[in-house]
Amino acid sequence: MALFEPGVGYVDISSGQLKGATNRYVKTFNDLEGLYCDMQAFQALASERGNEVAYEVTDFKASSNPGDIIIGVTRMEPGRVGDEYYMTRGHIHARPNRPEMYYGESGLGVMLLESPDGQVRTIEIGPRTMCYVPPFWIHRSVNVGREPLVMTFSYPADSGQDYDIIAKAGGMRSRIVDDGQGGWKTIDNTGYRARPQTLVDSIMAMLD
Repeated sequence: MALFEPGVGYVDISSGQLKGATNRYVKTFNDLEGLYCDMQAFQALASERGNEVAYEVTDFKASSNPGDIIIGVTRMEPGRVGDEYYMTRGHIHARPNRPEMYYGESGLGVMLLESPDGQVRTIEIGPRTMCYVPPFWIHRSVNVGREPLVMTFSYPADSGQDYDIIAKAGGMRSRIVDDGQGGWKTIDNTGYRARPQTLVDSIMAMLD
């Protein structure tokens, strides 16, 4: 098998993109219907900015081979839906024993993490903050600042993404909201449904 050629990419913080990326995808505000608690506030946002980009991802992917990696940049707009800060859909890796790394470039964000059985962790990410997302953790990025959140990331190329684990539970167990003093706090997601134990067991069995 022929060797891959080395690659290079440049993080353009002003645009929030990876120059030299091989892939790009975007999510508009319309694409995020159902994520936020305040549905009336979301409908107002969607009617005004529905077709605008809420966040985008640009990445470099040489292959999907085990042992290879994906590197990229994510950029998210600042703002709130009601009291809830803008966020990504979030996911667990389709191969859940794969980790991920995020590095803050600009802005202020929170990585919201949840174990399959509902334990919650939060990590605040500012410039030059490196966040390690361990295997088996569901994770979602939240922009709690007043400017676009730009982060570099890297994860194994064969990881894949599973978004349904969040959707089928009615969202993640916690929500990130304005604390009324210009900061953020976590509150319970009242629509959350605990995952069936059989699902939790099937995911965690990969720990063995």
